[in-house]
Amino acid sequence: MDETKALTIPRLVIDRVVRGRAAVNLLLIIGASALIAIAAQIAIPVPFSPVPLTLQPLAVLLVGAALGSTRGAAAAALYLLEGASGLPVFAQGHGGAIWLAAPTAGYLLSYPAAAWIAGWFSERNFPSLVPMATGMAVIYLGGWSWLSVLFGTQAAFELGVAPFVVGDLLKVAIGAAILPGARKLIQLSAADH
Repeated sequence: MDETKALTIPRLVIDRVVRGRAAVNLLLIIGASALIAIAAQIAIPVPFSPVPLTLQPLAVLLVGAALGSTRGAAAAALYLLEGASGLPVFAQGHGGAIWLAAPTAGYLLSYPAAAWIAGWFSERNFPSLVPMATGMAVIYLGGWSWLSVLFGTQAAFELGVAPFVVGDLLKVAIGAAILPGARKLIQLSAADH
């Protein structure tokens, strides 16, 4: 059996339900925004920080690197629109535009750029760690910048960067390990459309 024609669930949906490249792209973007929303719900409050530990960054970077810069950034932007509209997609089931001004806003607002950067490096076939690490750096820069406005540079580092470095290095490593399979799945589902 030809591996590119294997009957996977994404292949079945595309072959039997979806016709055309635009529809495939739209479904991938919507599905990716849902993945980010689900990952946001896996959250652990950090007692000394206004920022919870979530799987959101991993999902954002994986979406960007697997879908590419344009679709990845679109999925992250759609996620922000969903949350701003009031859907409970932000961490711990929060939703509403107020969260785009809360202490976590810098991280949230950096997601489209982080997904785009991760996608850009991925499209150029950099090793999997590169898109994941550069995208994470963009998320840190966004989060730290906004927290600096609210609390000052040193406090922002202590509240929003230092407690998360080890966990985020683990997320980068996990994302880099998953990325080749995710790329292959996306390529299989979008082939011939």
